[in-house]
Amino acid sequence: MRFKAVLWEEWIVFKRKFWKITSSAMMSPLLYMIAFGWGMGKDMTVEGTPYIVFLIPGIIALSTMNTSYSAVAVLLNIHRLYDKTFEQYLIAPISIYQIVSGKVLAGALRGIYAGFIIIAVARLFAVNIIISLPFILLMFVNGLAFASLGFYAALVVNSHADMNRFSTYVIMPMTFLCGTFFSPEKMPQFIKKIIYFLPLTHASQGLRTLATGGNFKMTNLIVLSIYFIIIFLLSIRQCYKVTA
Repeated sequence: MRFKAVLWEEWIVFKRKFWKITSSAMMSPLLYMIAFGWGMGKDMTVEGTPYIVFLIPGIIALSTMNTSYSAVAVLLNIHRLYDKTFEQYLIAPISIYQIVSGKVLAGALRGIYAGFIIIAVARLFAVNIIISLPFILLMFVNGLAFASLGFYAALVVNSHADMNRFSTYVIMPMTFLCGTFFSPEKMPQFIKKIIYFLPLTHASQGLRTLATGGNFKMTNLIVLSIYFIIIFLLSIRQCYKVTA
């Protein structure tokens, strides 16, 4: 399939910037683990689980979200608005569907890579969590959903400043509210309903359940899949609008 050409381009970029990508994927999660895991979580428990064990799956979900989103949104927005290289895809013998598929898949793979970096760092903290195929699947679908969101945002937003605002209003609230650092159960009821509607909540809870030996809940996967399908279709639609 021709979308492999898009994947190949992303692979070349990844190889050339391997150390920069790896170090940036480690920095924020490492600080979170030091600040929350060591700073306040040494003797704490949340929902009967040591806080550091509670924290790691949330950070994995968070890193998968941020990396998948940023890997697509930032560069695509720059290519579209500033250096105008996005047009090269549009005039190439490749369909809109294949362009979106290639970019989104590449972003999701970057997200999974970031997730495994966090797992490796957790080992350095002597935190052992259970990694299974459903765990990896949930990470991947979470990455697909937010890579699609990054693609859509990059085509909708018309300036780099507005791109930052989009992240502030959409990505930032999920970072702190969706069960990454604490359980949302103690939140006011109306806020809790909103939180459980958001995709990162299902990624955090699903990964945490699997990481601590719980049963796989299809609800988490289904909700993330629905978000992915809807945003992916919106991205294709927006891409056709850009080319019109």
